[in-house]
Amino acid sequence: MVEQLSPLEPVFRPGSYGNFVDGVGVTLSEIAPGSIVQLAAWPGEEKKLMATIGSVTGLKLADGAGAGASSERCSAFGFAPGKFLVSDASEGLATAFAGKVTAAIGTITDLSHGRTAIRIGGPKSEWVLAKLFAVDFSLTAFPVGSGISTTHHDVFTQIQRSGPDSFDLYVFRSFARSFWKMLCHASDEVGYEVR
Repeated sequence: MVEQLSPLEPVFRPGSYGNFVDGVGVTLSEIAPGSIVQLAAWPGEEKKLMATIGSVTGLKLADGAGAGASSERCSAFGFAPGKFLVSDASEGLATAFAGKVTAAIGTITDLSHGRTAIRIGGPKSEWVLAKLFAVDFSLTAFPVGSGISTTHHDVFTQIQRSGPDSFDLYVFRSFARSFWKMLCHASDEVGYEVR
């Protein structure tokens, strides 16, 4: 196994920053899944692909735009019609799907080397994200497990709600450093902790 260096390393500085008048508004951290895979179903094959995601990860995906699920080990969500982002704490997810997703069902793209995963959590996480994206991040509109794909100034971002007050953001590795700095600036006025 080759150790992958984080693109955030030069700007990732653990500590507390910003305005703490009302306490810590958000925490920011890099999460490092062992595997990140994008799956795409051919038209009419979506249900078969969702069943395959369930058999490989143990997650049950509901029908509907942005539906998703997560466990301690895996997470998955639909981010476009017939397209899903799946992550696993361990390596080898693309290989696990390769034996089950046939060319008749759809395609597999291993994104492990090309994405950086960032978690934002805390009581002001919805508010900070709403400053950056034109999305309703309230718990009723964006329930736990669900996800979307969107952009901020042309930086493609896939977002999954990982808990009542936390979100996982997947960005292109080449944009990770500038995205991180922007996220820190957006969090400054509520006070943030980097862990």
